[in-house]
Amino acid sequence: MKPGDALLVLAYKLPSNLSRRAVFFYHHRRFPRVKAPVTFTEKVNWRILKDRREILAWTCDKLAMKDYVGNIQDAMTHDVRIPRTLWSGTDVTELENINLPEHWVLKPNHRSGLVFFGHGQPDVPVLREMAQGWLRPVEGVDLHEWAYLKARPLLLAEELLGVPGSPPSDYKFFVFAGKVAAVEVHADRHSDHRVRYYLPDWTSLEVTYGSVQLSPAEAPPPGNFAEMVAIASELGRSFDFIRVDLYSVGDEVFFGELTPYPGSGFSPFIPNSFDDELGAKWELPVL
Repeated sequence: MKPGDALLVLAYKLPSNLSRRAVFFYHHRRFPRVKAPVTFTEKVNWRILKDRREILAWTCDKLAMKDYVGNIQDAMTHDVRIPRTLWSGTDVTELENINLPEHWVLKPNHRSGLVFFGHGQPDVPVLREMAQGWLRPVEGVDLHEWAYLKARPLLLAEELLGVPGSPPSDYKFFVFAGKVAAVEVHADRHSDHRVRYYLPDWTSLEVTYGSVQLSPAEAPPPGNFAEMVAIASELGRSFDFIRVDLYSVGDEVFFGELTPYPGSGFSPFIPNSFDDELGAKWELPVL
């Protein structure tokens, strides 16, 4: 382990305020202005440390997100489909008694970035070993992301979206008070992972975030992109900021998830000016 990595491990063990300042410094080479945040990543850190409003309490619980979309679906001007939940629980042995489709996915209800692509009836011992540790609330405990502590520690089996072996691109809309400011598009997320940022009119941006390589700028938008922008705006209207993740499968738009803390406010944008631009669009609430 490199000396810097060892220091990072120690930083995660500090009390929340000190921990987040130290980890932010590790990634940005400066401390965040938490008392008077300016950039987008600073405001994410402000939200994590200070914002305990009820409107955010359920936004890291995948089942609760689906309920939210289902409850407002009839009032929306565009249709958005919600991936079907096949099972939820804590013991994968129960999947032996579930009539699963040929292809399905398993993920935690209260975590981010973890997914298993299943085929046919599950091999329970393999699943149990694979998902060992998935119930631990890493984002809530180690990253001090408050809303993750409110999410129910469960596992979910869902229908697979798209073609087996070729997951659809992931469209992540940055929505500020119902207005889409940018979209982060992930392609081939589980193989040759690439990302590209666009404006709502599909103008390509030369922006990177973290260590993911850029996708080609000439990639065309999906045919229903304008519809996706409208859906993201409607789903994000109640929040000062929320990231709305959607998928385009054929001519249908599927809901992915909501994210109140993108990148945990740690991953820097390059150029830094994009962090400033997004931050300027976010009017923080008065608590």
